[in-house]
Amino acid sequence: MGLSVGIVGLPNVGKSTAFNALTKTQNAQAANYPFCTIEPNKAIVAVPDTRLDALAQIVKPERIVQSQIEFVDIAGLVRGASEGEGLGNQFLANIRECEAILHIVRCFEDENITHVDGAIDPIRDIETIETELILSDIQSLQKRIDALVRRVKSNDKEAKAVLEVAEELLKHLNDGKAAALFNAADETAAALLYKDARLLSAKPVIFGANTDEAGLANENPFVAKVRKFAAERGAQAIVLCAKVEEEMAVLNDGERAEMLEALGASESGLDQIIHTGFSLLGLQSYFTAGVKEVRAWTITRGWKAPKAASVIHNDFEKGFIRAEVIAYNDFVRNGGEAKCKEAGLMRLEGKEYVVQDGDIMHFRFNV
Repeated sequence: MGLSVGIVGLPNVGKSTAFNALTKTQNAQAANYPFCTIEPNKAIVAVPDTRLDALAQIVKPERIVQSQIEFVDIAGLVRGASEGEGLGNQFLANIRECEAILHIVRCFEDENITHVDGAIDPIRDIETIETELILSDIQSLQKRIDALVRRVKSNDKEAKAVLEVAEELLKHLNDGKAAALFNAADETAAALLYKDARLLSAKPVIFGANTDEAGLANENPFVAKVRKFAAERGAQAIVLCAKVEEEMAVLNDGERAEMLEALGASESGLDQIIHTGFSLLGLQSYFTAGVKEVRAWTITRGWKAPKAASVIHNDFEKGFIRAEVIAYNDFVRNGGEAKCKEAGLMRLEGKEYVVQDGDIMHFRFNV
């Protein structure tokens, strides 16, 4: 499994520039006019993880395989998108396929780059996008309710519980509140509803405050507003400069680190997004380490060993016997598998073992 992030925002806020920089591509056209992006641009990016390099130094594998994250650059949304304005329905459909949303918000002034509303106001911009997501959710939820009503008339008991939650949620959305802020009394029914409805405003959101170079070291009032808004929503906010990210895309690791230090930034935008996205979605990595490859595997936090094994192959879960496990720190400190075995640091774990972040694992199975 991987992480899929849809990049959204109003036109001309720096979405496509950020996409090009984060993915180190030039696939997304960036220009100073609305709807520059029509079809969504997609790119797969390797997830940086220094632990892989440390493992590779010990194991000397033929190759290193990193986890992956998919970025989808979705065209700029405008008021009326939920009614099809600016090809909005098409753009909103693209967001449904993503697991998380990176909402790029313009936090810089530049008279050479037009703003669709004529002035810089990050909170107004955020609310414009959020309103369109909520309105789209109302439409899709109403269709779900109509279908649930038919099922209830057929004496479907499960549908009755889901319908009750759906009607409560519809009222919540009609009050202008995002689905992410809704607390259902029946969590089981809510889970079923959310799985079918794929509500846009229920998706985890990372607010990306796109500032200028000066704003990286010293946050301007626009960035401060975005941080405050995100905190009030229980969401995450990061600060990036799309232009700087674009410049760093062609630098090596050392040069990139020097540039970040000079700008007073501790992490690149890409690193911030990956760390925040993994945290929001409750993701973590375990490793396999052999002479053929050292590889990171992305799983959901709390998964037990058989489920974790399924990301390698479904047969691993079906025929799971046991897992040989070494903690990352033990593996590195002792210089590899052999010495960990000698020190009694390799554990045999069964079906109930909850995989920990950084575990080095080898699965035994039979099918």
